[in-house]
Amino acid sequence: MKIVDVTVFNLEMLSPSRRTVPAPCDGLNVLHVQAPTVGEYRDLYNAVGRDFHWLSRRKLSDAQLAAVIQHPLNELHVLQVAGSPAGFAELDRRKPYEIELVQFGLKREFIGQGLGKWFLQWTIDQAWSHQPHRFWLHTCTLDHPAALPNYLKAGFVLFKQESIRREL
Repeated sequence: MKIVDVTVFNLEMLSPSRRTVPAPCDGLNVLHVQAPTVGEYRDLYNAVGRDFHWLSRRKLSDAQLAAVIQHPLNELHVLQVAGSPAGFAELDRRKPYEIELVQFGLKREFIGQGLGKWFLQWTIDQAWSHQPHRFWLHTCTLDHPAALPNYLKAGFVLFKQESIRREL
């Protein structure tokens, strides 16, 4: 096991973003997957997060993961491009008045096409449709280099930054 130094950025949004992001191409659709299977979720999670050393959901047993992802207040939204899964967003609405963007990303072959900016705005609009007091997330230096700038441009603000050591 390799241990690395990582900077974690905690970001929040306390009111809805008012920006409009045009669709970068035709054939975009976002599918709300209710009660996803563990296998479906792990396939998507690994396809999106493998290059960025996503770890949190990989550490959960199948039963633990099922309890989280199949909870009625945990939403899984899959971005589809011409019918192919291109990425996903996971919203955790289990705490009253706040929503966490737990996972967000695109598969490698869909990065760099403007899809992330559009899908992030779609996700922000979806979260605020539930009228939380706070929408928040964390990202880190292991994530795609465009992640932090995209979140900041979308209207999130930094509320905490910390340096940690974690395994890859």
